[in-house]
Amino acid sequence: MRCFFSGLVYGVPFFLGLILLELTYSKAHNHKDLYNWRDLFSSIGMGVGSAVIAPLVKTITVILLFSFVYDVFNPLVNGVRTNIMGYESFGYTWYIWILCMLCDDFSYYWFHRQNHMVRFFWAAHIVHHSSDNFNLGTAVRNGWFTIFYKPLFYVWIVAIGFPPEMLVVCLGIEALWQFQLHTVFIPKLGVVDKILNTHTMHQVHHACNIEYMDKNHGGILNIFDRVFGTWKELDENVEIAYGVTSPPESYNLWVILTHEYSDIWRDIKKSENLWHKLMYVFGPPGWSHDGSTQTVKEIRKEMALKKRQMAKQNIPKPLGKELRDDVYTSGIKV
Repeated sequence: MRCFFSGLVYGVPFFLGLILLELTYSKAHNHKDLYNWRDLFSSIGMGVGSAVIAPLVKTITVILLFSFVYDVFNPLVNGVRTNIMGYESFGYTWYIWILCMLCDDFSYYWFHRQNHMVRFFWAAHIVHHSSDNFNLGTAVRNGWFTIFYKPLFYVWIVAIGFPPEMLVVCLGIEALWQFQLHTVFIPKLGVVDKILNTHTMHQVHHACNIEYMDKNHGGILNIFDRVFGTWKELDENVEIAYGVTSPPESYNLWVILTHEYSDIWRDIKKSENLWHKLMYVFGPPGWSHDGSTQTVKEIRKEMALKKRQMAKQNIPKPLGKELRDDVYTSGIKV
């Protein structure tokens, strides 16, 4: 418990210091619109709330969940931790730390991806994406409810034999890497971009350009995005629009935190069909039973169909409106 509050005492000033540094740099280097004061204060408010809640939840997680699962699946046999599959549970050798970090990164990818694929999870995660600014202030704009279900994506790691405290350290490293990704001042990094999830890749992730949505879910590495088909490189010729297509339109913390849950409740009441109600909660964001809103996949499919039709008909594109995967401005909610 003490280590969590130590992290709170030292971590928060460190993050705030970096935010202040970036803010000062942006004002002095012709990026005066990088920060919006009211938006920044909202982000910091969300971050402080998360920083207060997280240590309490993490303490319960480590004691009651990770440690419990570790003990059940890795009981002491003649004084030696032995996994129920018959092998000796993992120790603290250097390469075990690397393996644990890989497992953590794999879990982070699927945790993060499901936050974009399942609307109930998206309602919690949208808080992080709800700002139309991309900066270190946005990095601390974290939803409070993701904290309660995130450990469920990682519990398998202790079940197969990694010590709970090792996993907690890896989670901390992942969080630090994610924080520093939220800046526009780091360009493409060449060969590093082949391996790591870098700053330009995370710019793609935060964009609401239709070609960029639901891309680059990785934590430290980008291999899982590449393997599972969600990797996207930044096109420097495309202007990025940050944020979400259905923003809260408010700087009120409670509205930012809960607006998507309100939208889910509103949509549930649109149909009496039980399956429709379940899909509004657990289906992908943008799903609707009557086509009034569309998912990202549906929009992309529609745009691809229009491209094919225009190609077949050999109709020139209208001036000033390319049918390309750019910022989607039709007004359809996704």
